[in-house]
Amino acid sequence: MAQKLKLGLIGMSHGNGHPYSWAAIFNGYDKGKMELCPFKSIPEYLKKETYPDNFLTEYGKVTHIWTQDPIISKQIAEASNIPKTCDHFEEMIGYIDALLLARDDAENHFIYAHKFLSEGIPVYIDKPFALNAASANKLWNTTTFEDQIFTCSALQFAKEFQKDQIKDEVIGDIKMVWASTPKSWDKYAVHIIEPVLNLIEGTGKIKYITPIKLGACVEWTSGISCVFQTTEDLISPIWIRVQGERGFQDLYFEDSFYAFKHALKRFVDVVNKQKPNLSKSKTIETVKIIEQARNA
Repeated sequence: MAQKLKLGLIGMSHGNGHPYSWAAIFNGYDKGKMELCPFKSIPEYLKKETYPDNFLTEYGKVTHIWTQDPIISKQIAEASNIPKTCDHFEEMIGYIDALLLARDDAENHFIYAHKFLSEGIPVYIDKPFALNAASANKLWNTTTFEDQIFTCSALQFAKEFQKDQIKDEVIGDIKMVWASTPKSWDKYAVHIIEPVLNLIEGTGKIKYITPIKLGACVEWTSGISCVFQTTEDLISPIWIRVQGERGFQDLYFEDSFYAFKHALKRFVDVVNKQKPNLSKSKTIETVKIIEQARNA
């Protein structure tokens, strides 16, 4: 069995509860303290899981945390059993095997990641990786080895969005896709773009990207087209409709724990060289769609 990783964690951007959930998936959690988590869905889905059987305790432990607010750091550490809070994020260098950059303010990813990258530490960069190609390349150009950066929306691991959920005998060959998510384009479009790219894998290169209100219409050289759209503050599910030549199928995201757990496990496996990294070309394609839609 591969080594149990010592993990550092950096948070916390507005509205993003990943520091709580990611750490808890490795470390377990204090039930009383986790009830105070400001993201109420997190203790709700954690309590449905059996500890330690369904957690990643044997694969890693979050040993250090830094956020911009010592009070928040203490709250997360107490809820998710993290032994050490740091006054400065660089303090954890030398004590960790890998870093979880659990912030979704992409414009700040380089600020927090570059020191760890230059020190040769593997980094899981939370979604979205970057909002433009220049920022993405700046991060990749800071790496010291090929697979040092792992990045994704955990929803590409969602069981509801896997290819085996598609009933080929019912819908036939895929022709069109519609995908929608609540909240902002910058932070949440990646949640629908990456799963769709997996569902339509092998459909050629992007032919064109047409910005629309709160989203984009994309067509590939295969002829498949997709509408990606966000609903901002309107309450709505994360949802993908796959339209085939004979019918359609709707896919709804439901199980956050499963998606986060499997994304984190893949990161551990990449660090331990047990599985390949995720496709860089898909990350580039995702960034391209995000950038062109937001620049309209």
